[in-house]
Amino acid sequence: MRSAKVRVTTVIAVVTVVAFLLARVTGLEGALAYAAGFIPARVAQPGLFDGAGLPLPVWPVVLTPLGASLLHGGWLHIGFNMLILLYCGRQVEMVVGERLYLLLYVAGAYAAALGQWLLTPDALVPMIGASGAISAVLGAYALLYSNSEVRSIGPIPANIVRMVWLGAGWVFLQFLIGVASSSGPGLTGSGDKVAIGAHIGGFIAGMLLIKPMLGMRFRSRRR
Repeated sequence: MRSAKVRVTTVIAVVTVVAFLLARVTGLEGALAYAAGFIPARVAQPGLFDGAGLPLPVWPVVLTPLGASLLHGGWLHIGFNMLILLYCGRQVEMVVGERLYLLLYVAGAYAAALGQWLLTPDALVPMIGASGAISAVLGAYALLYSNSEVRSIGPIPANIVRMVWLGAGWVFLQFLIGVASSSGPGLTGSGDKVAIGAHIGGFIAGMLLIKPMLGMRFRSRRR
């Protein structure tokens, strides 16, 4: 298993950092947040920002969960996200392989958008940041690497307790980053708002998808 290729995590991290640097150098961070970030209200009103005078074309709403994952509100925001992605992502990719890992990440981005839309369907504030997609990776990591070191709580098994603590800790850390990065335009894990629905949606998606992906991964190996 240690010889498995783990290239996708690195590629995602590099592309995300390059997108962040381009947005910062060009000074288009705010415009990009509204043009390519996920805005829940646009689900019901796709043309909400058409003709709004943005210096960039507005992305189709169906692509904005991916656009959101490439945008960040500050150095602390992207730095912490990439640190977690590189650590946990490589471990997950090592197990499920490159293709399924990429699918997990993309599904996490869309599950994060869905979670945030369900929580705040009329919100006009852009949700940006990779932490929703990374939450799916973290959910998968929690299931793959949970162990018995954490004690059970009544009828709740120890591995479930560990996952809940890991998910809660991830959201809390994102909240702290949001407080510290108060200059961002109201972002996932940045600015004065933290997209709780996005983190929950991504985390649940990761936990739900990892077992079927393991079945697909090892079934293909047996053939």
